[in-house]
Amino acid sequence: MALITLSVDGESHTFDAEPDMPLLYALRDHLALKNPRFGCGLAQCGACTVLMDGQPIRSCVMPVAAVTGELTTLGGLAVNGTPHVVQQAFIDEQVPFCGYCVSGWVLYAVALLERDPAPSDEAIRAAFAGLKCRCGAHSAILRAVNRAAGELQRA
Repeated sequence: MALITLSVDGESHTFDAEPDMPLLYALRDHLALKNPRFGCGLAQCGACTVLMDGQPIRSCVMPVAAVTGELTTLGGLAVNGTPHVVQQAFIDEQVPFCGYCVSGWVLYAVALLERDPAPSDEAIRAAFAGLKCRCGAHSAILRAVNRAAGELQRA
């Protein structure tokens, strides 16, 4: 066991854990966060995605001791109860059918729009390579990212 300190959604958390414990388990079991979610456990679906210093990572395969930066979860995107522009676009486009994988898609979209505030449909698809949605909400996801990009450009 080791003393682990994580900065998650602007708050510092310290707890005892095995250094090789997946970050996903630390977030869900030690910090009682509802997102990210366990999907495949093999970094192949994206349900476990969080941002580390603004970059998407798959928390199911990231050892907690390897975390070196600020973590942002889906719950950490809202400011004073106001959804992030990407979250609002996903709501407006009625993206989440079951909602299980949505945190991965939203966080990848946030990272994409930070890099490229006006991505092409091709760039959006490329950024989402490897994410899985069994509900088939891909068209709505594309519309939501385009909506969020438009909102950011108007702001």
